Amino acid sequence: MRSPLTRPVLVIASGNAYKVAEISAMLDAVDLEVRQQPDGLEIEETGSTYLENARLKATEVAKLTGQWALADDSGLEVDALGGAPGLYSARYAPTDHERIHRLLQELGSTPYRSASFNSAMVLADPSGEPVLEAQGICRGEILMTPEGHGGGYDPLFWVREAGMTYAQMGQHLKDKLGSRGKAARSLAPGLKQLLGLR
Repeated sequence: MRSPLTRPVLVIASGNAYKVAEISAMLDAVDLEVRQQPDGLEIEETGSTYLENARLKATEVAKLTGQWALADDSGLEVDALGGAPGLYSARYAPTDHERIHRLLQELGSTPYRSASFNSAMVLADPSGEPVLEAQGICRGEILMTPEGHGGGYDPLFWVREAGMTYAQMGQHLKDKLGSRGKAARSLAPGLKQLLGLR
């Protein structure tokens, strides 16, 4: 039985500070000490699905830190591009600006701009065993020009239910409508139970 004074530690398996902050905010209601993975750690994403990549990251970080680890793998899938950039969303170009430029160039002026953000989350126990998995999808469309300021493809991704881009959405809307928010919400009850939280 853990002391009521010690909060369980959860390591977010990511070196992306933006992503760590977003996931931490989603877990804000859960009484956890959230940490970022150790500096300089690079885990090769060799999976063929978001879930496989999230599993790889959660397992590796849990084993390395001896703590509970939560990993997320996300991607943007554009229907007119056959689901690209998909698993390669982060590697589509070297910077966010270049990724947005490449995506707009490849889409051109086509009116068919439907797309989805897809996220998979995996929780691994301190021995590195994946114990919980969840997925979330947010449908939207790609604008002709970016609107708002945010990481990744967020300024291009228009969410009809919100009436704005992902970049313009506040944390509350991202938690409710975003793919990562949906995955985190579906994972939260199991996470609380496994970590002995009320």
